[in-house]
Parts: sequence; C-alpha cells; structure tokens
Amino acid sequence: MANIVLMLLLLHRLIFSSIAQETFDVRQHLSTVTRYEVSKGIKENAFDSSKIPDQCSPIHLNLVARHGTRAPTKKRMRDLEILSVQLKSLMQNAKEKGYSLEKLPSWLTGWSSPWKGKTKGGELIMHGEDEMYNLGIRIRERFQELFSDDYHPDVYQIRATQIPRASASAVAFGMGMFSGRGKIGAGNHRAFAVLSESRASDIMLRFHDCCQNYKVHRKQQEPAVFKLKEPVLDEITRSLAARYELNFTIKDTSTLWFLCKQEASLLDITNQACGLFSNDEVNLLEWTDDLEMFILKGYGKSLNYRMGVPLLEDVISSMEAAIKAKEEGYASGSYEKARLRFAHAETLVPFSCLIGLFLDGSEFDQIQKEKPLEYPLKPPQKRTWRGSTVAPFAGNNALVLYSCPENNTSKYFLQVLHNEQPIPMAGCGGTDFCPFQIFKEKIAAAHLKHSYDYLCNASMEKQPGSKSFVSQLFEMLSWILSGKNKDKASPKVEL
Repeated sequence: MANIVLMLLLLHRLIFSSIAQETFDVRQHLSTVTRYEVSKGIKENAFDSSKIPDQCSPIHLNLVARHGTRAPTKKRMRDLEILSVQLKSLMQNAKEKGYSLEKLPSWLTGWSSPWKGKTKGGELIMHGEDEMYNLGIRIRERFQELFSDDYHPDVYQIRATQIPRASASAVAFGMGMFSGRGKIGAGNHRAFAVLSESRASDIMLRFHDCCQNYKVHRKQQEPAVFKLKEPVLDEITRSLAARYELNFTIKDTSTLWFLCKQEASLLDITNQACGLFSNDEVNLLEWTDDLEMFILKGYGKSLNYRMGVPLLEDVISSMEAAIKAKEEGYASGSYEKARLRFAHAETLVPFSCLIGLFLDGSEFDQIQKEKPLEYPLKPPQKRTWRGSTVAPFAGNNALVLYSCPENNTSKYFLQVLHNEQPIPMAGCGGTDFCPFQIFKEKIAAAHLKHSYDYLCNASMEKQPGSKSFVSQLFEMLSWILSGKNKDKASPKVEL
C-alpha cells in the first residue's frame, strides 16, 4: 500500500511539473522589460476589490504612467555588438580545443544583433504606441463622467518629461483619449498640449536626476548590489558553460539575459537567447533584476522614494482643488478633472512606494518608522515585488477621487488602480477605497514632512537613520560572506 501511495505522489509531481513547464511564459518574467499586455495577463496576488457605492461619482483622476515599450538604448545596443564578437571568439576557441559545438543551438552560429548598425536608440516603438493609445481609450471609456467635457489644457492637463519616449507616450495616450473629439484626419483627432519641464529642474517627474544625495547614494551602492547578484550570476554562468561547452563569463551571461529580454519583449522571440536558460534560471535572473530595482529605486532606502515628495504634493493639491470646485459648485468645464503624467520607471516605482503599494500592514508600519524592509524573497519562494507587475512598460497608477455625498463617515474617497486594477493600500487597512482624509493623514503625511531640498541637498550624515557608506558596505558584505543569502530569510540592511 505504501508503495502505491509513493507511486501516486511521484506521478502527481511529474504531471504537475510537466504542466508548469508547458505554461511557463518567459515573457512574464522579464522584470521591467515586460510588455504591458503581458503584465496584465499575470494573475497573482488576487484581491477582492471594494464595490464603489452607487451614490459615489468620480470627480478627479491623477495618472502617473511609465512610457510604453521602447527600443534598447544606444549603450545597450553597443553591448550586443560586443556580445556578437565575443560569441564568435568563444566558438573559435572551443573549436581549437577540439569541441564539436554540437550542443550549441543553430541560431547562435553567425548570430548578429537585430539592432546592428543602428546609431540611435531608446525611442518608443510601435508596440509602445499601441499600449499608450489603447490605455487612453480605456481610461476615457471607464470614467466617462470625467472625460465628457471638451478638451482644454486647464481641464485635462498632460505632462511628460523631456525624454522623447515619455513625451511620445503622452502623445499616443492623448490621441486615444481624445480620438473622435476633433476634426483632424480619418480618426477625427484633435490637437492637445503636452507640458514639459527642463531636465535640469524637473523635480516633479525626474526628481532622481535632480537629487544630488540620491545620485551619490546610487553610485556608492551599485557595486554592492552587484555583489548580491554575483552568486546567482556565477552559478548560472557555470551551468551555461557546462551545458554548451563555451567559456562564458558573468558579463556574457548578463548580456545574454539582456538579449533574451529584448528579443522576448520587443520581437516576440522566445526560443533563442531565452532558450539558453532553464525556467529556474530565468526565475533567478528575474529575481536579480527585481532585487536591484528594490534596492536602488524602491523600498531599499527611504531616500529612493521620499525624493518624490514634489510629485505626491502635486497629486494631493490637485485633488484638494477638485474638492474645492465641487464644494463651491463650479460649472463643469471650468475646473481641472484630470492630471495626466508620463515619465519613467524611476518615477513610477518611487511613487508606488510613496503611497505604500505592494506592502502588508506590518511592512507599512516599518517604513513609516524609517525601518528597512526585508529583500524580496529568492525563488522558488513567492514574492509580491516583481518588476513585471510593479513597473512594466506603460505601467501606471491612477488615483481616482470620488465624491460620496450620502456617506456618513467621509464625503470624499480615493481609489488607487495599479495597471488599471484596484490595489490594496496597507496604510488604509488593506482596502482600495480609502477616505481621502485618512489617505492624507496615514499615508502621505509621514513623507510630506520632508522637503525635497532637505532630502536631496542636506548632508546625508545629518539625516535621521542614515549610516555611513562604510557601515552599510560592511553589513552587506557580512551578509554575503556568512552564506545567509541562501537562507529563507532576507537581510534587513538599509542601503
């Protein structure tokens, strides 16, 4: 009987493993290089959203969106050109050692970069244009009450950074949002304004570029972050070398992973560079990207997101202005109904942290008290913090302000939609429909007590809870050398 039970358990495991292999879609594991429509297909962390009461109606919408899918930057295209030369050299060396190269996939022989010869990069591609155009249409259709007025830049304010892929995303979004509202072309489009601030002074959407303390902090931490990733990269590199009998380096592995992400996301090619890695290796490589994002852009240090206070202030002030317009009975079309912003992962990720997304209640309490969080759990353990859902291409947070005149406790409520789906706010008891006053008091206030100038220009040693770089590096290296990176628990080192 025991043997039969054991055989059934083994059979179940084999069947389950086979199904998992068949359903594994590498395009859902590309961290922040994931396309928007692929990200929306990731079904994790199911959440029962609140039912908006019938008497509530939306009166204002704030949007903070990342640009759509883009081409690789000029620097990364050069890396792929170097990879092409390196692969040829590795294959030549293997031949000279008498290896047959039979284990190599056929595409690798004579491979050259799809972007070979291009001298410009980083632009919004057609996939990205479609993402933003359709996002604009869906938001207009979902909130018809808000977008029923004729276009005016003071009613529907659109802002973007001066980086072309962000402003192009704003244009594509606006074309969808206002399609059929004008007389331009077959789509009856209409012209609209996109406002931008100089890159040198855009503390609203490119606060990371203007914050001197953050730039110093990031430069100091990047080598230490690589040390955290290195054991995974080294293990995978050795596996690749044994599997294909080529003397790969960690740099080669990193560039092949980058190529995999670009091919899968931009070109829908999943059987070339991505095919070099096993599913488990893809999961680990994705985790290294997510870990880096967590440490350098997310909850790894409070400065990463608190430097976004000008954006949070702008969001709150726009909602307070909408409440004033409602209270004073302004005529429709005479006040702002939406503020729409288009920027980068370096904007969206910190803003998501500012409003406490992807946290549970205890973690939210920790960041309110300036305490560091544990790192994202290493596969095969599950984690909430995934770049493919936190900040994919065209990822976005919409903060929708509702007026609920018959509610006994509060007249105004805020719902947060992340990538168009309701998401719980740990700072508001885990609900997605939060009294606006509670949002200001429990979520925003702890951040807004800090000024951008103090955070970004004051001596870091004078800031509460700050540690010297040497102290931080010592803690991180101690964690690596102790072997705790293999344990279930993550470290609590604030970087």
